[in-house]
Amino acid sequence: MKQLPHRQNPLLRMSYSLIAPAYDLFIQRAMLAARTRSLHALPNAQAANVLISGVGTGLDLPLLPTLHRYTALDFNAAMLAHARPRAARLDAALVLGDSMALPFPDAHFDHVVLHLITAVVPEPHRCLSEAARVLKTGGTIILFDKFLQPKQNAWLRRALTPLSQRIATRMDVVFEEVLAEVPELVVLSDQPLMVNGWFRGIVLRKTAISKTRLEL
Repeated sequence: MKQLPHRQNPLLRMSYSLIAPAYDLFIQRAMLAARTRSLHALPNAQAANVLISGVGTGLDLPLLPTLHRYTALDFNAAMLAHARPRAARLDAALVLGDSMALPFPDAHFDHVVLHLITAVVPEPHRCLSEAARVLKTGGTIILFDKFLQPKQNAWLRRALTPLSQRIATRMDVVFEEVLAEVPELVVLSDQPLMVNGWFRGIVLRKTAISKTRLEL
């Protein structure tokens, strides 16, 4: 059986198991306003099938409208255990799985939420590509994460990444470089949310790709 991408980094899995009990103490209040602003982009005019990829301890769940059907996925069982009570008010299924190798068929979801996961996984382009694969054409991806600007030096963040990506998160991801690997996605909006624009709220739409575009 082919090994799932996240299993290639056992230290990262162990790290998130250890920090799961204290994760909310550091993250919840500091990022509440930014999470809320980002999730305002989730359409709520009619019920939809929504994937929360990398749900973590479920800090997004209390902020979500109740009319949708949700699938909340994370690679860490300890994180999902903390998320489960927060999903009680929702029509939600919690799934243990890998954001870089989603266990869902193509074009299965109307919308995908990627909060603080794209720049956490070892291969951001695989995370975004998988989100696009399981998204229906015309659907949206609501993304909130930390990204360097193109050609930004940020030498300290880049220097710390070899260690930080083993135990928590990457700090050297350039969104524009990741997006270039997933040509079926187009940017609808991109706004700074925290830390002078390091954290951004980005909304993407999946479009049908013409044969001509694929051949370019």
